[in-house]
Amino acid sequence: MKRRDFLKSAVTTGAGLIILPGGLRANAASNKLNIALIGTWGRGLAHFDSIADENVVALCDCWERNLTDAAKRFPNAKTYVDWRKCLEQKDIDAVVICTTDFTHAFVANWALNRGMHVYLEKPLGISVEEARVVRANWLPKKDKLATQVGMQRHAHDNFNRIAEMLRDGAIGELKSAYAWGNRQIPKPGYLPAAGAPPAGLHYDLWLGPVKTDHPYNPEYFAGGPGANCLKWNMYWDFGTGQIGDMGSHTMDLLWNAVDCALPTSAEAKGDPFNPDVTPVKAEMRFEHPANSWRGPISLTWYQGGAMPNPPSSYVDINKIGHGAMFKGTEGILVADFTSRALIPLGKDGSLSYYKPRAKEALLPSVGHFQKQWINACKNPSLKTACDFEYSANMIEQMCLGLVAYRVGKKLDYDGKAGRVTNNGEADALLKRDYRAGWTLNG
Repeated sequence: MKRRDFLKSAVTTGAGLIILPGGLRANAASNKLNIALIGTWGRGLAHFDSIADENVVALCDCWERNLTDAAKRFPNAKTYVDWRKCLEQKDIDAVVICTTDFTHAFVANWALNRGMHVYLEKPLGISVEEARVVRANWLPKKDKLATQVGMQRHAHDNFNRIAEMLRDGAIGELKSAYAWGNRQIPKPGYLPAAGAPPAGLHYDLWLGPVKTDHPYNPEYFAGGPGANCLKWNMYWDFGTGQIGDMGSHTMDLLWNAVDCALPTSAEAKGDPFNPDVTPVKAEMRFEHPANSWRGPISLTWYQGGAMPNPPSSYVDINKIGHGAMFKGTEGILVADFTSRALIPLGKDGSLSYYKPRAKEALLPSVGHFQKQWINACKNPSLKTACDFEYSANMIEQMCLGLVAYRVGKKLDYDGKAGRVTNNGEADALLKRDYRAGWTLNG
């Protein structure tokens, strides 16, 4: 069964939700999950309401002030500053992970190894190896453990409409696709030492597996909830810059529509390489093989001011800050998260070749994105829109693009083996080095 087909099946099954208490621990009788929230500020705040109807039994944050605030909402939860100790709590069924990008794969793997369902904020990882380890860890458990990566814009119905239009021939035969984000956050390099961490901030735990000992600077912790990541995710040791941030959302718009697995090649160009900071402006191109409904295609990612050529002189795609474009033999489709425009090619532009599907054949709505995961935790027959296979494939491609940017050469990629076959330097960059004592798959 193809991914989109089983997603349709999963959603329609949800109307008659069957709870399977055998998959739960201490609260099977109440059909409530015992949930741990790891990272209680920033994106963690966005989950308070969605988990409030379950049993929140554990809270974890390396900054104690955040724990104090979260405990006011969930007073019965045990509190931790170290996520490794939190995951040893025996009654946890499921975990919501809202930590820093560079710990995502660690916490997710540890939770899976302890039989926990996982909701993980994006990105799933910040290296090719991390994406592959998480995916390989989950796949044998996929019928028992529900996973979801926090690309919540996927719940917009426009994602389904775009996928339907491409499948139904709205642009003819799909040939290429493009996605972009216009965010620009230039930084010269890692921040210098600036005093001692405030009381209650366990800075060494915040750094976690990062190998290089970066000194404390309060700027890493500036910015409001949902925006604080922009203070640190541009640095190589802490994130993937645009790719893991808004790129996760925008590439998801494209990825869902073209139904890809892994690329066979990657090449990139952009700003001059900075050993501290990921590029602001960059362009990355990937080749993908044919699948069951389309031929081979190229995908291109643009960021920081780089943009694809517009579909025509009268269409200004620069006004779309985060968007996607699909080119086919008969037309071009331009979209953002909530809207789309179909531009036919040729002199007549009649669109007579395209017959939109009937209302009853439309792909059903994802619904509430976080609740979709909670329902899947309780009923293993239900599936989620952005599980660890779908999301790992997507971020593996994007991380491969960053490697191509770093070496400045076109890379041939063996997705089955997870190897760059024509460049040893690039192949070595598929992995990250970690601080002694930190294990990715513990």
